[in-house]
Amino acid sequence: MSRLQLAIDVANLDEAIAFYSRMFSIEPTKVRPGYANFAIDEPPLKLVLNENPDSGGSINHLGVEVDDVQSVHEAQARMTDEGLSTSGIDETLCCYAEKTETWIEGPDDVRWEWYVKHGDSEQFANVVVSSDGDCCGS
Repeated sequence: MSRLQLAIDVANLDEAIAFYSRMFSIEPTKVRPGYANFAIDEPPLKLVLNENPDSGGSINHLGVEVDDVQSVHEAQARMTDEGLSTSGIDETLCCYAEKTETWIEGPDDVRWEWYVKHGDSEQFANVVVSSDGDCCGS
């Protein structure tokens, strides 16, 4: 099962957690300093909140969370076959998670992440552990 990810910047994390918890009738899956995420079953959505007082209410990025690494590779291959430029596939520590991911930038600088989460991490900032970013049209 895949689900859409919506990562938004919020001015006040505690206020946003309280609002979205009530809106979706679910508590966050993970809360860390300046960060929270919700794994919502209905509608299938991964909601990520990034505390950023200067740009609260704006979209940080969009994404598609998939079940396995093969799905990331298939999505990346499909997009490059369509002539789109991706970041290549990276193994990363980011947003308190270990992930395999590829990124693509759409019109109007809308960033999309296609990824699978392998586990939790204490790392918020993006750290690339290994990369094949030089392949595949990046």
